[in-house]
Amino acid sequence: MTEQHEAPGGVSGRALQKDIPQATVARLATYLRVLATLADEGVAIVSSEELAVAAGVNSAKLRKDLSFLGPNGVRGVGYDVARLRTRIEDVLGLSQGHRVVLVGAGNLGRALVGYGGFQRRGFTVVGIFDNHPEVIGLPVAGLVVCDVAGLAEAVAALDPTIAVITVPDDAAQDACDRLVAAGLQSILSFAPCELIAPASVELRRVDLAVELQMLSFERVRNADNASEAVPASAGATRPASSRISHRAPTAHTSAVHQALKHSAAAHTASSHPATEPSSKGSVVSP
Repeated sequence: MTEQHEAPGGVSGRALQKDIPQATVARLATYLRVLATLADEGVAIVSSEELAVAAGVNSAKLRKDLSFLGPNGVRGVGYDVARLRTRIEDVLGLSQGHRVVLVGAGNLGRALVGYGGFQRRGFTVVGIFDNHPEVIGLPVAGLVVCDVAGLAEAVAALDPTIAVITVPDDAAQDACDRLVAAGLQSILSFAPCELIAPASVELRRVDLAVELQMLSFERVRNADNASEAVPASAGATRPASSRISHRAPTAHTSAVHQALKHSAAAHTASSHPATEPSSKGSVVSP
């Protein structure tokens, strides 16, 4: 078993958070997803090269990212999957889990509540709210859609740490205001419009249209690059740097490769939600 080190001087994940760049935080979340897949496959040790390939980064960047967590691996041996996973969870604030409430029981809201991947990653949806009479009272993935008019009282009882907004543009600011008034400090919005919130509130936005536009741009650019590239010879071999391992297959490496393929497939399938809010079952401004 490889020796595993904690952060210098027993520094907690919370103490380290202020020093970690935002771009690194985003990649840590990706590493965590890969590590979870490896753990499910029974892989105990993973090399930086294997982890980097599965996460879509180079090994130098991965090692730099993980250096923010303190020493975590042993040169020539690799990373202990379970311990590195726990360390990243601690730094990302996932150790205690999160309780989530969602405002907007339209198509997108119902799809998110029914997605089992959140629970596995420490996010438990504890309440879903709307103001449409036809959806209030309906069951959704074990929950019952509640009237948004009672949001403040429900938040006090449910004690959530994160809120999600899945409503149309014209209702998003009202939903945000209600959540802020109820005491939520962390809000994720799927509405494409800009929202206004106090500086003390961490507000993040996911704009599906922008993501699709970025994919469109990359598709055109890749097509242009391909048309300008010189065709490779039939006997050309793939660069060694693109391979996960040069060693002969063993029980360990085969398990790692299987886990990495599974992780990549899961990432491709779940990278971008494909549903959008419907006009029915979504909170509307009074």
